[in-house]
Amino acid sequence: MTGELRIVGTAHVSAKSVEEVRAAIEEFSPDVVAVELDPARYAVIRKQAKDPSVQDILEAKNFTQILVQWILAYLQRRIGLDLGVEPGAEMKAAIEEAESRGIAIGLVDRDINITLRRFWRSLSFFEKLKMLYALAVSVASIDGEEIDVEQLKEQDMLTAAMEEFRKFSPNGARALIDERDAYLAHNLAGLTTRHARVLAILGAGHVEGVRKYLDAPGTLPPIQQLTAEVKSRPWGLIFGVAVTVLFVLLLLALAFSGVGFEVLGMALVYWVLVHGILTAAFTLAARGHPLSALTGFGVSWFTALNPLIAAGWFSAIVEAKIRKPAPADFRRIFEAESFSEMMKVPLFRVVLVAALANLGSTLGTVLYFMFIFPVLGIDPGVLITQGFSNMWNAITGIFS
Repeated sequence: MTGELRIVGTAHVSAKSVEEVRAAIEEFSPDVVAVELDPARYAVIRKQAKDPSVQDILEAKNFTQILVQWILAYLQRRIGLDLGVEPGAEMKAAIEEAESRGIAIGLVDRDINITLRRFWRSLSFFEKLKMLYALAVSVASIDGEEIDVEQLKEQDMLTAAMEEFRKFSPNGARALIDERDAYLAHNLAGLTTRHARVLAILGAGHVEGVRKYLDAPGTLPPIQQLTAEVKSRPWGLIFGVAVTVLFVLLLLALAFSGVGFEVLGMALVYWVLVHGILTAAFTLAARGHPLSALTGFGVSWFTALNPLIAAGWFSAIVEAKIRKPAPADFRRIFEAESFSEMMKVPLFRVVLVAALANLGSTLGTVLYFMFIFPVLGIDPGVLITQGFSNMWNAITGIFS
């Protein structure tokens, strides 16, 4: 026998949603209140969560993904601060109201770490670039922006927002919205088989998708498919290998073309300078210490040729030695009320330095191959033809 399910769609930074949640529990008298939370976020709301160690962050080396997570959380918090509502207040209200009435609580959302990993790894390289650009613009413009959250909950506005996100990042929308719709539907269907009255408190953006799955349970993908680890696209490794191969081929072409050791030496000098200067500049742009910038300058030429290491890792290590981030930094990051306040937290500075130093090194590689031929005053077609022809003649001459 299937129990009765009622869904309340909320906005995570809406005072009105808090009132709607309390009213729904009062009126519906459910046997269980299902909230759009996983155990980790439930622990955060109940202030029972343990912060990860600083060492864990540094050893994970996924600095850009961590930075995106922190900035997304900051943007949501800023909207809540502007509206006078703590993000997730409606979930907290649902938990408190259920506990005060002795009603069971169901945590029906997917593990946040699985969601974030699947989200980041599902993005294409260009989607990641667009995401980083959009976050930067959002952080820069949020102070002067007025947001009507209640209007965003209206179906037409919500549909438009969801469709816009799908255009912006179809892979990201699948991981953040569609997969979670299915996961939420799985858990809600399970609760209705065990309880007579289930009240679900979900973000308004999930309501339509969850209802579609519940109305057609045959369309639900297997739960294992929604929780399995996504293999990261090896674009970084492929890019790194391609860079190494191209650079070696360039040096060989120069060496056998007869342009002279001076031009060959200049090609090497430019490789060191372009990577080093951009890595150092981006490190300083993140307000990194000069020693961190100097470290990035010194290693960037080499890390650009090795797909298994990155310049930002070394800059981050030096920055961490100087800034000495502490476990309390996690709390300070998630409680910061402005970006400038967040920038004062040592751990945030370390992660930002690592991410921007890596970006500077990558940009250095792109610019080097775009401009090295005109800078050296060499026709690439002639260089390649003549260089590889001479190299082939030299090789065949050895074996003849």
